[in-house]
Amino acid sequence: MIRKLLSKDKKQLEVLINKIDIFSQDEKSVAMELIEESLIGSMDQYYNVFVYEEDDKILGYHCTGQRALTDGVYDLYWIVVDPGEQKKGIGQKLLKHAEDFVIERKGRWILAETSSRESYTPTRNFYFRNKYSIVAEIKDFYSVNDSLIVFGKYIIT
Repeated sequence: MIRKLLSKDKKQLEVLINKIDIFSQDEKSVAMELIEESLIGSMDQYYNVFVYEEDDKILGYHCTGQRALTDGVYDLYWIVVDPGEQKKGIGQKLLKHAEDFVIERKGRWILAETSSRESYTPTRNFYFRNKYSIVAEIKDFYSVNDSLIVFGKYIIT
């Protein structure tokens, strides 16, 4: 089941995020900051977190929000699945949920930024498998030899 984030989920999400070996400590901190912002948020909040839960255990989540100063572009900030639960379709369900969230709000683009590091190859392949394409790349963005790759999908129905 996919549902909106609740305050009681924070601890489980922190444990989940800390299981992701490819995330640096800074990335883990930012992920938690967005979760906290989502919990504080208002009706027009920028960070919307939804969790994938089975038997009261959170197995994944996505954080999606409208990009500032646009009328239909959304960022997929995070899509995370417990390493022990990967390859079971959870990521695909979360991605579909994020896309539906954007479509319901009359969005037309969903963007996902990722790293060019080798450890992110499975992430990039995930986006390719789900019909996303590279819409931008900035060389040496995060650090030398670690480029920013922006995946996008135009989702007007």
